[in-house]
Amino acid sequence: MGDDRSDASAFMHIERSLGGKCWRPRLTDERCALAIVQRLGVPDVLGRVLAARGVGPDDAEAFLDPKLRSLLPDPSHLLDMDKAVARILRAINAGEKIGVFADYDVDGACSASLLVRFFSAIGQQLNVYVPDRIKEGYGPNAIALRELKDQGVSLVITVDCGTTAFAPLKDAADAGLDVIVIDHHVAEPLLPEALAVVNPNRLDETSPLGQLCAAGMVFMLIIGINRALRNSFWYSEGHDEPKLMDFLDLVALATIADVVPLTGVNRAFVRQGMSIMARLNNPGISALKDVSGLDEKLEAWHLGFVFGPRVNAGGRVGEAGLGVRLLSTNDCNEAIGIATRLDRYNTERREIEASVLNSATLQAEQQAENGMPLILVAAEGWHPGVIGIVAGRLKETFNRPACVVSLNEGIGKGSGRSVQGVNLGPAVIAAQQAGLLINGGGHAMAAGFTVAGDRLGEFREFLITDIERQLAGSALTPELGIDGALSPEAATVDLIEALNEAGPFGSGNPRPRFVFPGVATVNTRVVGTDHVSCFIVAQESQRRLKAIAFRAAGTEVGDALLNARGGILHIAGHLNIDAWQGDRKPQLIIEDAARVR
Repeated sequence: MGDDRSDASAFMHIERSLGGKCWRPRLTDERCALAIVQRLGVPDVLGRVLAARGVGPDDAEAFLDPKLRSLLPDPSHLLDMDKAVARILRAINAGEKIGVFADYDVDGACSASLLVRFFSAIGQQLNVYVPDRIKEGYGPNAIALRELKDQGVSLVITVDCGTTAFAPLKDAADAGLDVIVIDHHVAEPLLPEALAVVNPNRLDETSPLGQLCAAGMVFMLIIGINRALRNSFWYSEGHDEPKLMDFLDLVALATIADVVPLTGVNRAFVRQGMSIMARLNNPGISALKDVSGLDEKLEAWHLGFVFGPRVNAGGRVGEAGLGVRLLSTNDCNEAIGIATRLDRYNTERREIEASVLNSATLQAEQQAENGMPLILVAAEGWHPGVIGIVAGRLKETFNRPACVVSLNEGIGKGSGRSVQGVNLGPAVIAAQQAGLLINGGGHAMAAGFTVAGDRLGEFREFLITDIERQLAGSALTPELGIDGALSPEAATVDLIEALNEAGPFGSGNPRPRFVFPGVATVNTRVVGTDHVSCFIVAQESQRRLKAIAFRAAGTEVGDALLNARGGILHIAGHLNIDAWQGDRKPQLIIEDAARVR
């Protein structure tokens, strides 16, 4: 496969690598990079990385040291925020029971835990409800809301859900239950019947906070409530005022795990939240670190790939409320017990995921071979708790939007993941408005839906038509952004630490990626189940750089690494610091390769 080089704008003219990608230079403005280097006195490579991410000389200093004070707007600018705060303040003063209805993912768990911790700090207890993914599905349902009312709850705050829960929220209103929606998902023109809908992605909203996750929105709500309590002299009457910054570890975890762009205020949330998290003051965070065996400094990727899957595991294959309980408890023994259970559930989740992925891939390969712009696979008995993960894997493998549907008794629960250039959530919402779905929603890169099995074909055709309209004839060509070329000698711990100043890395601020041109691989072998480990070395030097390609065995990239036998490759990837046994050394995470001709 590949290695075509007809595109002059491709990095090193590699239009199609062994991984089937076109390598594209990220930096388009050399003068901007030079200006950043001269103004801030930073290393040239860091200036180039910043400029490649659209950071100008005037913004570079603030980008490298983001401050919430300057980036966080007044919560009152959000529609319905003051109304929500006033109702919550009234409930606090009257001693009403307040309930929280949370989604079962990391963002939902962190959002609910933020509220639990804040209200606990002011001497108030909350009734938390997290729905069962399989039995109840996503979002508020009438039975659960009435159950909260039967517990004496008079006000419910929904977090990370509720924006499209029209029927359940109408039922709640009819039953005399006040509901406040705190959400970030794409809204329809019509809003549900609720006391307040605080969502930066309402169609009538002008807030600049549209990229926040739900936990970020809950933090905004807490700021508003705290200010209202202060203004009403609550804290002068014997109550201690909470330190809101101490809650930012939960906001950081949710922001990373929900894969929202790490730009603007989100950068400040994660940067400062990581500092709070390093103190391990939250017993749940500390327990997650222990059960996952981490003995190194926490980085943003740990939140997304180590902590996030474990918190999620309860909602996927275990007990939906475990994530909230873990992140809310102040009991270290309880935290260790819950984290251990979540770790076991995560192992079970991986086994289930592998089984579903194998059968889903067989269907997806046929659709990809037929040139379909959408992968939509379905089967009876697939575990609904892993379909979102599998959709993400298929999206990565086939470079097109992917939807995975679990069918049960004629009803399909589906999850979708999209690629850059295709807004999937709005397409799913449009399908629901067209009467093709029982329910559905999401945002640009992810969506969830429920569909009758006999309408799955119509839904597929609807999405294909919408995707083709969005693409307008352009092809979905996978690309790999490249920040420059390095030699193995240049890949030092000092360089990596300099590059990390541009972090945290994630959606909207990708980790710097470099090409190591004309290198050979030595000591290459498969480690674990399917990872390829090796050292890379340039022809003119004997300095070796440790490298690993995750899940590469059996792929074209993995085969090329394993079978190089002294041959020369161009290898692309990102650098990190391997701190095994306290010895900090540079390591390359291989993402792609191309043959040298």
